[in-house]
Amino acid sequence: MTAPLTAPRTAPAGEPLPVPFTGGRAGEAPLTWGQRAIWHAIRRTAPNDHYFNLGRVLPLADRGTPVDVPRLTTALTALMERHESLRTRVVTDYEGDTRQQLHATGTIDLTVHDDAHPDALLTELVGRRFDYAEEWPVRFAAVRSGGRITHVVLALCHLASDGHGAEVLVRDLRLLVRRGSAGPACPDTPYDLAHRQHSPAGRRTSAASLALWERGLREVPPTMFARPVAEPSTPRWWQGRLVSAALPRAVDALAARHRVSGSTVLLTAAAALVAASQGHPAAAVMPIAGNRAGADRHNLVSTLSQDALFVLRMPDDPATTFTGLLADAWPAALAGYRAASYDPADCDALRERVSRERGTEIHPYCCFNDMRLVDRPPTARPAPDAAEPAELRSRTTLDFASKEELVACRYCVHVSGDSTALTVTLMADTVYLPPPAIHAQLRAIEEVVVSSAFGTPPTLAQLPDLLEDRP
Repeated sequence: MTAPLTAPRTAPAGEPLPVPFTGGRAGEAPLTWGQRAIWHAIRRTAPNDHYFNLGRVLPLADRGTPVDVPRLTTALTALMERHESLRTRVVTDYEGDTRQQLHATGTIDLTVHDDAHPDALLTELVGRRFDYAEEWPVRFAAVRSGGRITHVVLALCHLASDGHGAEVLVRDLRLLVRRGSAGPACPDTPYDLAHRQHSPAGRRTSAASLALWERGLREVPPTMFARPVAEPSTPRWWQGRLVSAALPRAVDALAARHRVSGSTVLLTAAAALVAASQGHPAAAVMPIAGNRAGADRHNLVSTLSQDALFVLRMPDDPATTFTGLLADAWPAALAGYRAASYDPADCDALRERVSRERGTEIHPYCCFNDMRLVDRPPTARPAPDAAEPAELRSRTTLDFASKEELVACRYCVHVSGDSTALTVTLMADTVYLPPPAIHAQLRAIEEVVVSSAFGTPPTLAQLPDLLEDRP
């Protein structure tokens, strides 16, 4: 590890403390495909692009030697030197070409707050959009109490990292603070990855992935939510949130019974309900693929995630049950995830070409993001008694978590949580899904999955009834 430059030994509360770093190389490269994908989303969403920022809180008061400011700044210096993505800015030249710019040295600010609430700091840090060309793609703050650092708060630009990379950063920072070392750094970097992706071999990979996209885009309805049904609410995009203690057990039961992943169970439920609500013969959903297959990418801090294309064809027989969809959904999901590494510029060109040929815009505007880092094997549990599912569902909560002025999607599900409860959110355009319909979609996802696991799976004919507004 490069020896840190001299930094101040104390930190007046609330004042920026400069943390210097000296990394390795410097240079410019094209954007990686993951960077280009999120860059396109940022441009569509600006100036509301803080929506894509990632935030994490690292507690440090739970155990170990008390951490003071010098110890933390030493660890932050090492973190900046370890991960090139944190020293990379995104610049656009006068011809409009956007590239990543890697810096060897610099200084980043740490702001220390005495006895502050870490969640409040997190909200403040992630709530501001990044200056992509002039600002480092990470912000650091710390909470100090009684002279020791109790929490470190990080806000990450999505151009620097996806959710998996954010967890790698938190892990590395914890080790650097506690032990002074985080082990060998990942040998791959966004800089090197960009050059590989823009090589002839990379172009062939992209073309092979987009061949599957083209087949899907020619088969599916032009978009999932085609008809405005209401005046926009204020703000226009609302995020419904369902927290369910019943879903983890139900998802595990279905996944084990049908030999699919838990993520596929939830993706299929969401897709089937979208198709049912709109009367489509097939649903096209764009799940977020992590693109981290292979040990060389597991510890890479970068934004690798991209949209996949999942096509769920609805059987003609209305008596088909939800569980009858899972056998075909599993290989369809796998095929989509395997074809999720491609140049987004080429994908945009493909959509434009297919749209011209079909005579209308072709875009699902329907997304699914399972943010749990690993799709773990279903948890082995004893069979529930008859009353347990109802008791678990009685704890379900449903509300609206946030509202946004602009999000470049009409329907976007996010899944998080663990074995005790799952949180399913739906950010939707209220012109196409008014607030009651947002909640109805979330309730129906829980109903479909839980009743399929512990009761009688609903048929396709019954799905529209589950989407009726209820108090």
